[in-house]
Amino acid sequence: MSTERVTGPDAKVPDPHVIAVLLGQHARVKGLFARMKATAGQDRQEAFGELRALLTAHETGEQTVLRPVSAEVVGEKIADARNQEEKEADKALAGLEKMDTTSPQFDAAFAQFEKSVLAHAEHEEAEEFPTVRAHCTDEELQEMGQHLLRADKIHPRTRLRCLRSGLGS
Repeated sequence: MSTERVTGPDAKVPDPHVIAVLLGQHARVKGLFARMKATAGQDRQEAFGELRALLTAHETGEQTVLRPVSAEVVGEKIADARNQEEKEADKALAGLEKMDTTSPQFDAAFAQFEKSVLAHAEHEEAEEFPTVRAHCTDEELQEMGQHLLRADKIHPRTRLRCLRSGLGS
């Protein structure tokens, strides 16, 4: 099955696949962490603003699109752990927002924040993504990706269709 669709006069555009979208966002987050370390002043402040916006959109998408499916196919314990990590990251991010990005206190808090966000992404990539991919059809993964890109809630029917017989019992 092709992962591309034609739009307009023979233009090929990759279809959104939820795992590919999330992995792409993880790569962008890592890039912004690197940019934060490599810049100063206004550039650093702008990178931090981009990072905040991306993390907020990413977490919202995961919580509304991925996590309901993940809870059913991977288990509520793992889904709840990822949600808890995101709540802790939100608190840390709120603390960072109150700091001057040029201060040593910011640097120390930001280093810890980066470590926890990257560990969270590793948990998702190892514990959630492979199982969700294995239990959903390509069509469902594409649909979830489209919802994720729109930061829309996934329709409950899609979540239920992702379950193979016997998994929810």
